[in-house]
Amino acid sequence: MIYLKSFKLSPHTVNNPNAYPYNVLKKITGEVLVFHNITVVYGNNGSGKSTLLNLMANKLKITGAEEITNNSHNMYPLDYISECSYALGENKSDGESDQLPYNSLYVKSEDILYEIKKIQQEAVLKEGYLYQHSRLGYTKEQLEELKHSSQMYKQMKIMNFSNEKYSNGETSMQIFDEYLVPNGLYLLDEPETSLSPTNQIQLAEEINKLARFFDCQFIIATHSPFMLGTLDAKIYNLDAPLLTTNRWTELENVRFFYDFFNNRKNEFE
Repeated sequence: MIYLKSFKLSPHTVNNPNAYPYNVLKKITGEVLVFHNITVVYGNNGSGKSTLLNLMANKLKITGAEEITNNSHNMYPLDYISECSYALGENKSDGESDQLPYNSLYVKSEDILYEIKKIQQEAVLKEGYLYQHSRLGYTKEQLEELKHSSQMYKQMKIMNFSNEKYSNGETSMQIFDEYLVPNGLYLLDEPETSLSPTNQIQLAEEINKLARFFDCQFIIATHSPFMLGTLDAKIYNLDAPLLTTNRWTELENVRFFYDFFNNRKNEFE
């Protein structure tokens, strides 16, 4: 399902070379990203992929967006957001939608790590559980009802059990399982954080399934070769001099892994 068809970045530049996010995204000023069911924004550290996802989440008013405001240190971001534009899908018969689903979500790697931290601290389990549901759109009345429900009591027992039994990676997989439900637009920033290669591939395969069979659309920032090689995705390369798409095998980070193991292949024989 295509909920978000395209996103156009601000065509404007500013004189201040340190003005955020103009400085981070200057290579792709005015560019238009056209999205598939799964689209990857690839780039190494500092490429702007996380900034791009957060700008999109702010423009689309998606749950989980980090608020950006004008202040003495950061004069331009609100102007930048207003200068961006986007197009939604239009024709439902062609696998598109003319509106964003209500359960659209922007999930950052630090969100997952924060959830894990809360799970590992029994004293804040209840607070964390309620906070998580507030991010998923629960009203104050619903949160108050949840606070005294048997559902929450049972979940606390499960979370305590998970704390003892499961690793960070396994807990991350459980969190993604709760967040990623059918009929959603999901912006995921480096979802591979804390996941083993096996779990990275498992998560990527689950994303493929949700996109193919359950009307989900994903825009993912990653440089993991395991995610890149498993996802059925269109890949934008932010490391290139101009905005371009590449096959996963052409990406610098993937080639680095290939060369690393190829140079040591005798050690495996």
